[in-house]
Amino acid sequence: MRLKAKLLIGAGLAGLAVWFATAPRGLDPESWPSSEGNAARGAQVFNLGGCASCHMAPGAKGDARLILSGGQVFATEFGTFYAPNISPGPEGIAGWSAFDLGNALLRGVSPEGAHYYPALPYGSYSRMLPQDVIDLKAYLDTLPQVASPNRPHDLSFPFNIRRSLGFWKLLFLRNGPVVESDTPRGQYLVEAMSHCAECHTPRNLLGGLDTTRWLAGAPNPNGKGRVPNLTPGGDLANWSVDDIAFYLESGFTPEYDTAGSTMVKVVENLSLASPEDRLAIARYLKGLPALPNAPKP
Repeated sequence: MRLKAKLLIGAGLAGLAVWFATAPRGLDPESWPSSEGNAARGAQVFNLGGCASCHMAPGAKGDARLILSGGQVFATEFGTFYAPNISPGPEGIAGWSAFDLGNALLRGVSPEGAHYYPALPYGSYSRMLPQDVIDLKAYLDTLPQVASPNRPHDLSFPFNIRRSLGFWKLLFLRNGPVVESDTPRGQYLVEAMSHCAECHTPRNLLGGLDTTRWLAGAPNPNGKGRVPNLTPGGDLANWSVDDIAFYLESGFTPEYDTAGSTMVKVVENLSLASPEDRLAIARYLKGLPALPNAPKP
C-alpha cells in the first residue's frame, strides 16, 4: 500500500511538473516599452514581415491585400491550419493592445493566455524588436475592418492538444541570432522579421528548424520539388549581392527567369521595402556559411 501511495504521489508530482513546464509564458509587462506607435514605420514592418501573404483573402491583389480577413489554407503533416482574421474589427484583433500583439508574435501566446500553433512563425518573430511590434500595431489599426469569422484548425490527436506546444517552445523557441553576421540589419530582417528560414530551412520530426542546415533549402510543403538553398554554396552561388537585391525588387533572376510559387508573394512584399533593406538582406545571405544542396531523396 505504501508503494502504491508513493507511486501515486510521484505520478501526481510529475504531472504537476509537466503542467507547469508547458504553461504559456508571455512577455513581462513591466519590461514592455510605453512608446507610441508610428503607422508609417509600421507599414514597412507589415511588408517586411509578409503579413498580407498569410492573412489576406486567397487570391487578393492590389489594395485587396490590405483586407486581412484571413482564410489562407496551410496543409502540413501535422494537420491543416487556417490563417485568422487580423483586421482591426470585432472578428479580428479589435481590443488588442500592442502588448497583446507582442505576446502573439514574440512568444506565441494569445490574449487569453493560450499557446498559438507555430504556423504563426513566432519561432522567427521572437527575435523582433518591441518597437517594431508597436509600430506594426499602429499600422494594422488603420486598415479596413472585416467581419469574417475565423475557421478552426483541422488537427488530429495529439496535435490538437495545445498544451503540448509548451514542450515545442522549450525545445525550439529562441530569441538570439542564429549565425554570426557582420550585417546586423540584414540579419535582423532575414532571421526575424522576414522569417526566411521558415521556408528555406529543413525541419526535424517535431517541426523545429534544423539550424545546422540554416537556409540551405528544404522540401517544398506542397510536395513538389524543394525550396532553394540561399547560402553561397547552393542555388544562389553565382548570384551577386546586386543580383539578389534586384530579384527581391523585381522577381527577375540573373538568368531572366521569374519568381514562382509562394515567392511571388514574397517579392510583392519586399518590392515595397527600401532599397537599403533589400541590399542588407542580400549582403547577409552572401555572408552565410556555404552549405551544399541536400541530396535528392
